[in-house]
Amino acid sequence: MENNSRRGFMGKAFGAVAAVGAIGSLVAMKKSWDPLPSVKAAGFTTLDMSIYEEGVMITEKWRGKPIFVLKKSAEIVAEEAKDPDAKARNIKIGEDNFMVAIGLCTHLGCIPAFRKDKNDFLCACHGGQFAASGLVKKVPPPRGFDIPPFKIEGNMLVLGEKGPEWTKMKETGVTL
Repeated sequence: MENNSRRGFMGKAFGAVAAVGAIGSLVAMKKSWDPLPSVKAAGFTTLDMSIYEEGVMITEKWRGKPIFVLKKSAEIVAEEAKDPDAKARNIKIGEDNFMVAIGLCTHLGCIPAFRKDKNDFLCACHGGQFAASGLVKKVPPPRGFDIPPFKIEGNMLVLGEKGPEWTKMKETGVTL
């Protein structure tokens, strides 16, 4: 009778150790599948739009891509008011108007340079030109700059989050 109780205890003890080991292994596997904190943090970039100067193009970074941010002058806004496609790409935050776009040429992925004197972008690789709105002025680029997902929160622009303004741009074909 003593052998049966000892055998039962050993079986239960072995089962408990095996269960704890299995749970520990599952926890370790789940942690290895979860994205690293640095990867999660790279998914969103918050920009304080009140710090940008009018007519000065700044390149920010989001998910390893260059993001062009241009606070538009009244002259650029007046010029774009004549073109519904350019007007649809405008991002208004407070009283200010911005062009925010992924700074890669849609032709071959080069990084175009901003020409302040002409208020446009020139891709030196194949001569493509983009207006201050991000639309194509001169081919070969097949379409304007892509606009990253964004959400407006007061004076802040959160890149990587899909807000109603960006969703409308996507639904109307302004961006991919």
